[in-house]
Amino acid sequence: MTDINNNQWKFTSIENIEESHFDRSLERFFGMGVMGLVRENIQNSLDGYLYDDKPVIVKIKTGEMRATDVPGIDNLRERINTLEGRNNYTKETIKHMNEKIKQNRIRYMSFEDENTKGLTGAENGQTNSKSDTWGIYAYNKGFHFEEENISKEEIRGGSHGVGKIASNAASDLHAMFFSNCDDKNQKHLGGTVQLVEHWFNGQAYRSTGYFTDAQRENGLLKYYPFSNESNHPFRKDTRGLKIIIPFLREEYDDQMAIVKSVCDSFFVSILKNKLEVHINDQVINKDNLTDYVYNDQYYEQSVENMKDVFTPMYVDTYLNYPIEKDLVVESKDETYQFKLFFKYDEKISKGRTAIIRTVGMKIEDFKVNGYATKPYNAVVIGDKKADAYLKSLENESHTEISNKHINDKYLKSNATRFINNLSRAIKKHIDDAIQENNQMDGIMDTKDIIYTVERKFKNDLQKATETVRVGNGKSLRKTKGNSSKKERRNRADAETNATGDKGEKRNKRDPLKFKKAKGDGKVVDEKQRYSTYPETVERLRLDDHEILQFDFSSSKLLMGVTECDVVLAVIDGTGKEYSDEFKVDSNFTRAIDLGTGQDCRLLKNKITNVKVNNGIIKLRLDYDRKMNKSLKFIYYLEVE
Repeated sequence: MTDINNNQWKFTSIENIEESHFDRSLERFFGMGVMGLVRENIQNSLDGYLYDDKPVIVKIKTGEMRATDVPGIDNLRERINTLEGRNNYTKETIKHMNEKIKQNRIRYMSFEDENTKGLTGAENGQTNSKSDTWGIYAYNKGFHFEEENISKEEIRGGSHGVGKIASNAASDLHAMFFSNCDDKNQKHLGGTVQLVEHWFNGQAYRSTGYFTDAQRENGLLKYYPFSNESNHPFRKDTRGLKIIIPFLREEYDDQMAIVKSVCDSFFVSILKNKLEVHINDQVINKDNLTDYVYNDQYYEQSVENMKDVFTPMYVDTYLNYPIEKDLVVESKDETYQFKLFFKYDEKISKGRTAIIRTVGMKIEDFKVNGYATKPYNAVVIGDKKADAYLKSLENESHTEISNKHINDKYLKSNATRFINNLSRAIKKHIDDAIQENNQMDGIMDTKDIIYTVERKFKNDLQKATETVRVGNGKSLRKTKGNSSKKERRNRADAETNATGDKGEKRNKRDPLKFKKAKGDGKVVDEKQRYSTYPETVERLRLDDHEILQFDFSSSKLLMGVTECDVVLAVIDGTGKEYSDEFKVDSNFTRAIDLGTGQDCRLLKNKITNVKVNNGIIKLRLDYDRKMNKSLKFIYYLEVE
């Protein structure tokens, strides 16, 4: 039975206490912080939209109130004072509750929506009717009401029916209230509190309490809501729903975090004019969303430094980079279509895809398997069919598509297939973008060159580089490029005999290597040319220039050298070299020797008059506007 005396908070009585812990969902939603709270409540408001041509308006307010103005506070205080913890966590939580409930003035947060239906059937109280949404919202856990209109139900955000507890998690007392005004202008007030199973006046009770009236009908107890005659902030005079969270946790009382949570999760809803959010004295709508998103007080604006939050990139991609052709993704038995927005930018360090529900809420920053560091940004929005399937894949907090919560073996496998195929479909766009921005037509697009050598390239280049003998810096005489195995073995034996230590390790290789001259042995240059190894080169790319550093401090070949020329040669994807294709004077506007601060000369394919300081070379190369920074190249040094 249930306590139905004059107490406004109703708890169901039980024979004995079996569970001595708080609802585990509280800790999970508390871990999500402001983001989880904002997502759940705004999503509920969007689900209840009333007009197709008007945005849902959600007003979020934070403020201070007297604790005595909280409905049923005296009864709630009595309950909390009787709670007993059976482990350290519950003991600490109960102690915290007892300290907070002694406060005279408290903080609160409210979410009030307009242009929404609100809850229906409140006058019918606790029923099993799907059309009485008050009874479902107020008195049921793990169950959500469904739209009679199938198409509307498919695009609703909620599905698990547990998100309501996010508001409880934001309260120091785990308490929340909801005030409703329906289409008949009937106003009602309800609430829930999440405690632990407890003894009260000699009777054991369940952990969940309901702020509600109750009466017996035909021997059965039935809950009915209170008429709402409360004052601000519990009052609701316009059609819709209002959530009130008293004893607001300090961690949630952060207006900037609330603003960012709104923008992060609902930028599509806002830009499509489906949603407008008021946060105290601030308004976020379709006309000014970018004022927040492109503001460095709220968000990092450098794409290179966006590592965890990608909202500015998503907004830019959504507004400016739509793809005409839909993204098609298959599961085992169905085909789904998504609208794709895609941007490729080499400055992007973390590639992410925003998965967006039709209602306009972002589910997650989707990581494409193996492509998390590719330079792209994307937004995908499913059609109604795809949206309905995404809804079935969401976790209970609507922050991830996954198969973890699916028990049916076939459905679980089908979900895995879909998620993998979604990755593959996005991968194709990424690969196409990379290929398009790294064009090769016969030889190579040489407008732009970046030296990025992988380990595989290094080994290939070592084998391809020929050896030359240089005589007094006057001429180059062609010699045999590769010694025979016998010659190498004999040379190694000779070195071993000379040292007398067969087990001694070979000396570390010189960071420079002579470059063999091409031709018939005639004089081709008066300078000696050396090829560089990959590990000797470091580079830092910035927006309009790059920093280039060579470290030859351990090279015996550069001992005493104070000046050299740096030559650039193009390399294609197979490691093949094109010596004369790249012109530094067409791709760089300026070369500065950072060791001296002096300008170096740009001449055809080389940078001249470069100073060498104890084997170190440091250059700043300013890009010409034509430079697209997409190709690869290798460096050579020329010295007198």
